[in-house]
Amino acid sequence: MRIAELSRASGIPVATIKFYVREGLLPPGVRTHHNQAEYGGDHVSRLRLIRALVDIGGLSVGAAKELLAVLDGDSASARDTIGHVLYALGGRRSPVGDQQRETAAEDVAQLLSQRGWHIDETSPARGTLVEVCAALRLLGHSDVVAAMDYYATACEAIAATDLALVGKESGLERMTETAIVGTILGDTLLSALRRLAQEHLSATLLPPSAGR
Repeated sequence: MRIAELSRASGIPVATIKFYVREGLLPPGVRTHHNQAEYGGDHVSRLRLIRALVDIGGLSVGAAKELLAVLDGDSASARDTIGHVLYALGGRRSPVGDQQRETAAEDVAQLLSQRGWHIDETSPARGTLVEVCAALRLLGHSDVVAAMDYYATACEAIAATDLALVGKESGLERMTETAIVGTILGDTLLSALRRLAQEHLSATLLPPSAGR
């Protein structure tokens, strides 16, 4: 199919498709003439994946490009692939002081130790958790930090489900895509489910407003 047909099939404007090709997110089509190229079903699937990561998953184009590079790579094992995906996501920094960050690092180290989780010091997610704990303490919400173990129990069960789904796939490429989609869109899914559960439970677990 030509690029106009690819646009219709994927629902993505031609200009956006050309941008994804220039940025290296989408492989170029097969050149048929000096100003024409042919695209196939794989391009449609790739465009749907890109849009899911960017529009629903909320990734930047740069982050999506890095994850897609993992998908296109030749990792030796599913475990290596999962590691590449997790570390490609990076971490977040918050405007807290060194003292708060040091205390938060101790919070996280204690949690990891008591749960027996073996996490590298350079893990982006570990760094993000430190930043979150530091911000929570700075805001006076150390009770949330104290509840981390309860959250970790739920997250360990979720991670086991994630990895079971990845392990069911046949072929490293499909496993890699499942890991990427499950992690990025899974975060959005879990956030939505959490809010739905909060809405449902708030009616019975929280007292009504005064005067009502």
